[in-house]
Amino acid sequence: MTSGVQVSDKVKDIYNEMKVVKSDADQSERIRLVVFEINNGYIEVEKGKIFREKDLEEVEDVFKFFLSLLDPHQCRYMLYDCHFETKESSRKEELVFVMWAPEEATIKEKMNYASSKESIRKVLTGIKHELQMNDFADYGDRDHFAEKVGKGVIKVEGHTVKPVLGGAKY
Repeated sequence: MTSGVQVSDKVKDIYNEMKVVKSDADQSERIRLVVFEINNGYIEVEKGKIFREKDLEEVEDVFKFFLSLLDPHQCRYMLYDCHFETKESSRKEELVFVMWAPEEATIKEKMNYASSKESIRKVLTGIKHELQMNDFADYGDRDHFAEKVGKGVIKVEGHTVKPVLGGAKY
């Protein structure tokens, strides 16, 4: 089921900027987090919710900052340029698409975001990680988030993670 909601050109531009990081570009201008909302029939960038590397210089923990952007009463989509390390000592930077639909949001809003998700997914071609979060217990701790992002992840945003015992159930 689709809602007829369209994706704004600004969302498409931001995604294209995030997925192609040029090595000669100013890294402080790199977009790390962006929050999208549905407004007047369009998925668009929520006002003031684009965070570049330079905006996060003083942030001690980018992962916790990411979680702080999740309003427990409003649905949103997010695109997160997550930096992590694996057992093989490889550093990775991959985009994570999140649909946030908290229990406290209205049924109408949750339905609107769920039915509009396909519209934004069509724009976000090649996204490797897609999460649906309904509650902070879903991936609200670094260990479970790391498990979902990939096997063998030992650090997320520079902070060590512990393996989830018995594997996570998703």
